Amino acid sequence: METINEQTTTIDIAALKAQLTGPGAPFELTDVEVNGQPLAVFRQAPVSLPALIGASRVHGDKTFIVYQGERWSFTRFFAEADALASWLHAQGLEPGDRVAIAMRNRPEWAVAFVAAAMLGAVPAPINSFGLGNELRSALQSVAPSVLCCDSDRLKRLEGDPGVPGCHVVRVGEPVESRHDAQDYHTLIQGPQHALPEVHLAPDDPALILFTSGATSQAKGVLSSQRAVCQALTNIDYIGAISAMSSPRTIQRIMQSGHEPTTLTAVPLFHVSGLHAQLLTALSKGRRLVFLHRWDTREALELMRVEQVTQFNGAPSMVRQLLAEEEFFDPAIQDVLMGLGFGGAGLPESLIDRVLTRMPEKLLGIGYGMTESNGVCAAISGDLFKSNPTSSGLISPLMQVRIASADDAELPNGEVGEICLRGAALMQGYWSGNGVSRQALADGWLHTGDLGYRDDQGFLYVVDRLKDIINRSGENIAAAEVESCLMTHPAVIEAAVFGVPDPDTDEAVMAVVSVAPEWDPNPQALRRHVADALAGYKVPVEIEIRQQPLPRNPVGKLIKPRIKREFLEERSS
Repeated sequence: METINEQTTTIDIAALKAQLTGPGAPFELTDVEVNGQPLAVFRQAPVSLPALIGASRVHGDKTFIVYQGERWSFTRFFAEADALASWLHAQGLEPGDRVAIAMRNRPEWAVAFVAAAMLGAVPAPINSFGLGNELRSALQSVAPSVLCCDSDRLKRLEGDPGVPGCHVVRVGEPVESRHDAQDYHTLIQGPQHALPEVHLAPDDPALILFTSGATSQAKGVLSSQRAVCQALTNIDYIGAISAMSSPRTIQRIMQSGHEPTTLTAVPLFHVSGLHAQLLTALSKGRRLVFLHRWDTREALELMRVEQVTQFNGAPSMVRQLLAEEEFFDPAIQDVLMGLGFGGAGLPESLIDRVLTRMPEKLLGIGYGMTESNGVCAAISGDLFKSNPTSSGLISPLMQVRIASADDAELPNGEVGEICLRGAALMQGYWSGNGVSRQALADGWLHTGDLGYRDDQGFLYVVDRLKDIINRSGENIAAAEVESCLMTHPAVIEAAVFGVPDPDTDEAVMAVVSVAPEWDPNPQALRRHVADALAGYKVPVEIEIRQQPLPRNPVGKLIKPRIKREFLEERSS
């Protein structure tokens, strides 16, 4: 495989890591046995989500969440979480039971998550962009005891989660339904009962998040208490090593005197929204400003009015902000201290623009997966400026193996599949029969991403093996869209793929082969997909062919050729 030239930096990374992770250090490492393997963990990490939540009550009357003109203090937040937890306990909710959450970003989403976690139950956030059949499929897979959802999601479900015995808590206006949904605001006014003390082991279940993966149906990712708490502590570690390697930038931030405030635009059902924003702010006493849905103009207005100091989002969101001259208004820039990108390596044009227009900010990037609770690699500050094309420094929690096509380990500098092993990894994929550990052969998670590692521990992600399209930070399984297209009676076969797009990172495109007696137009096929899948999954363009799509000798679609022909046709 091709060898890549390494980039260097003058910062002594090894010394910084040793200072942070050595004996007696704030991020001291020790080994624990997980599934028979010794894995590194942070010794001082919280032992469970209930322990982390309990310690967060000290923030009292500080503002926690700002949402559509409302300001929630930590005191109000915990009062509502305690009230909801009391009702959940009265319904017989036990540790390990699932509580599904299906809402847009709003304070009640966070209340539902915390109330469930306090009782040792397993929150299972659902992708709120899904249509009724997508929501119901996710619900049926985790069989929750309780569903907390907003009115819009309940309408999509036609008032019924499709899970026998599932209690429904509704946030928002009443929805006509045969199912007896409980009104959230009525519940939190009800009588409260003493909550039981919850004692959880590190391997007890903590969380189910859904990921598209490369299959046609979203998969539930089950993580343990240890995995989630280690991942949250890893976020603190990233901040510490960034601070130590960027002293001048940190000094400017400390001298600014602005209250740490994050604009939360990424969905809370993503690991980037849940771990790096909601749970981190909860434990650290920081302020979050929730954006109900992404809108560049509204984001800019909230940044100005709420004095936002940090924004982390998909590259497409950052690109849209940079395209607005208003983003560089001193009223925003004098307060904004940090800007973070989710995902893998960034386009060079975006890197150049950010470094040119915002050289004094604490800029950063991270790479991780739902299956790793977001843990793999990250950098910010001077380390990012020195290595802007990397996806970050590999976490001390994570072992990274670069594998060849025949699964041999490759040396530094050579490109192969990125494989991960560590205490922050999931326990497995959730299904109706429990958890499958097939994805974790010998403890290694094969990510489906191609990349390489340099001698200093920087990871570079260069491509994807998986058939996944990333649209504005949302993963779309091409197989899911292909399967949907082929339910149309005219479509014989379909190939779906992503193409670079300046506004959304990647745009969804499709090429379909139809039967000779049919003459459907592309808009009819787009409406067909829109009737079954979330709007962001609908192809922007569909090319219709009367002849079969090209296949290799074993019958597999030759998607690179189909994509190349599609792009050549568009450019001609």
